[in-house]
Amino acid sequence: MSSEAAPAQIQVKVGKYRWVVVMLLFAALTINYIDRQQFAVLKPNYLVSAFHWTDSDYATLVAWFQGAYAFAYVFWGGIIDRIGARFGFAAAFTIWTVAHIMHSGVRTSLQWTAARVALGVGEAGAFPGGIKAVTDWFPKQERALATGIFNAGTNIGAIITPLIVPWIVVDLGLGWRASFVIIGVASLLWLPAWFLLYAHPRKSKNVMPAELAFIEKDPPDPVEKISVWRVLAAKETWAFAIGKFLIDPVWWMFLFWLPDFLHREYNLDLKSFGPPLVIIYLISDIGSVSGGWLSSTLLKHGMSLSGARKTAMLVCGLLALPVFFAANASSLWVAVAIIGVATAAHQGFSCNLYTLPGDVFPRSAVGTVIGIGGAAGGVGGMLFSGYIGHQLEQFGGYQSIFAVAATTYLVALLIVHLITPRYAPAKLT
Repeated sequence: MSSEAAPAQIQVKVGKYRWVVVMLLFAALTINYIDRQQFAVLKPNYLVSAFHWTDSDYATLVAWFQGAYAFAYVFWGGIIDRIGARFGFAAAFTIWTVAHIMHSGVRTSLQWTAARVALGVGEAGAFPGGIKAVTDWFPKQERALATGIFNAGTNIGAIITPLIVPWIVVDLGLGWRASFVIIGVASLLWLPAWFLLYAHPRKSKNVMPAELAFIEKDPPDPVEKISVWRVLAAKETWAFAIGKFLIDPVWWMFLFWLPDFLHREYNLDLKSFGPPLVIIYLISDIGSVSGGWLSSTLLKHGMSLSGARKTAMLVCGLLALPVFFAANASSLWVAVAIIGVATAAHQGFSCNLYTLPGDVFPRSAVGTVIGIGGAAGGVGGMLFSGYIGHQLEQFGGYQSIFAVAATTYLVALLIVHLITPRYAPAKLT
C-alpha cells in the first residue's frame, strides 16, 4: 500500500456524523434569520403605513430587540454551559418561535415592543448553543469551517425571507399577519429532528470510536468548572467582546435596514427587492464558508492558530472596505455587488472571531464567553441603530452609515490582535 493512500483511508474510517450536527445547526440558523428578517422585509410597504412609523420609531423597535438580545445573551451562555447544547438550544428555539408567532396579533406599539423583546430573548440562545455544539463536536482544526457552514444558514434565511413572505402575503393574499403564523408553525418541525439526532458525542449512538477519538484529539481542558468572574477577568474575553461590539452592529444594519435602503434609493417594494436581497445573501454565504475554509486550510498547512485566524480576518476586513461607496453606486446592481461582498466579508470575519472562545478557553467556559461577547454586540447594535435613525432623519441617506461599515472590521482586528497577539490558552487562575 502506498503512503499516499493511507491518509485517505484513515479519513474515511474517522466517520462524518459530526457534519450531521452542523446541518441541524444550519437549519436552525436558517429559521432563526427568517424569523428575524421578516420584520425588516415587511417594514417598507406594510408596517410603516399601518402603524405610521418614522425612521426613529423603527430604529427604536430594532433597538428593543437588540437590547433584549444583548441582555439575554449573557444568561444563555451560562445556561448552555450548565445544561448543554441539546436542551439549551431547544429551549431557545422554542422561545423565539413562539415569539415570532406572537407578531401576528400585535395592534399597538407596546405590543410590538413586547413581541420584539420576546424574539430577542429567544434568539439570543442560538449562537451560544451553536458554538457550544461545535466546540463539543469538533477539534480546533475544523471549528472555523464548521462554524462557517452553520453560520451560512443565516444567509439562507435572509435569502428565503424576501421570497416566501411576498408569496404568502401577496400571491396567496393571506396578509402579513398570517405570514407570521404560517412560518412560525412550520418552523416547529425542526424540534423533533433535533431531539432525535442530537446528543453530546460521548452519549450519541451514531458516533463510532474513531470519530470520537478524532473529535477529542485536542489536549483535555485543564479546568472543568469556571466562574463567570474568572471569565470576565481574562483578557481574551474582552478581545472577543470588543470585536463583537464593533462588527455585530454592521451586520444588524445589513439585516434590518437593507430593505429600507433598496426602497429609499431605488424605489423597490415587497415584490421587487427580493432578487437583490437574494443575490446579496448568496454572495454572503460564500463568504461565510470561505472564511472558515481559509483559516482551517492555513492551519492544515502549518500556520499557527493565531496567524491562520487573523490572516482570514484581515482578508475579510480588506474586502469590506469598498462598501464605503455603496450609497453612491452608479446603479442598483453595482450597489448589490458591493454590499454583497461586504456581507460576505462580515460572515467570513465573524466565523473566525466566533472560534476565539473555543480556541483559547476550556469547553466548560465557551458558552459564557460567547454570551458576554453577544451581549456586547447587542449593545453596539442598539447604539448604531440610534445613529442610523438619526442620520436618516437628518440627512436622508446612507453615506455615513456605510462609511462606518467599511472601516469597522480592520479596527476590530487591530484591537483583537493587540489584546491577544498569540491566541495562547486563557489564564483563568
